[in-house]
Amino acid sequence: MPQQQGSPRRSDAQRNRERILEVALVELSRCADAPLSVIAKKAGVGQGTFYRNFPNRESLVLEIYRHGMQQVADSAIQLLETRPPDEALRAWMDRLAEFAMTKAGLADAIRQATSTPGGPVKPPPTPVARAAGLLLRAGQDAGTVRPGITADDFLLAIAGLWQLDPHDDWAPRAARLLDLVMAGLRTRPVGA
Repeated sequence: MPQQQGSPRRSDAQRNRERILEVALVELSRCADAPLSVIAKKAGVGQGTFYRNFPNRESLVLEIYRHGMQQVADSAIQLLETRPPDEALRAWMDRLAEFAMTKAGLADAIRQATSTPGGPVKPPPTPVARAAGLLLRAGQDAGTVRPGITADDFLLAIAGLWQLDPHDDWAPRAARLLDLVMAGLRTRPVGA
């Protein structure tokens, strides 16, 4: 019986799906044309299980991207629960940079999946934008982030992340870039 939209998955079915996503991220980052049969085999699932979850390459690639974006977005709330808003924002920026670099290897697969006329389109960064807005508002409410800065402003300011080479030593450069952006977001310098 097919899974009904919105109904909860059995725990073993959810584990299978998560495992497919993990393996597919690695394999498709290495080679955008990685055979789906190889991904299924490495994930330890049969072809039927694989295709029940992902009926085609496009749906798999876009779900990897969507799933990663959602994980980054969800981490904003967790960070706000454990840190002051400005520190939560800066820590979240590091998670966003990591997402950008790990998904950069998937760029060719995403381009292939979304290049067919009339085919699927790359999901917009809506969850990430919402999370950025949440963090910015929390910082503004706390008086540590300049008022009037929007999630769109923030995303434009950090767009340089996507220019970094994920195969290079990107982490120190990303940290400098994000520190610079954070300094511009703060209402006053740290320790002032």
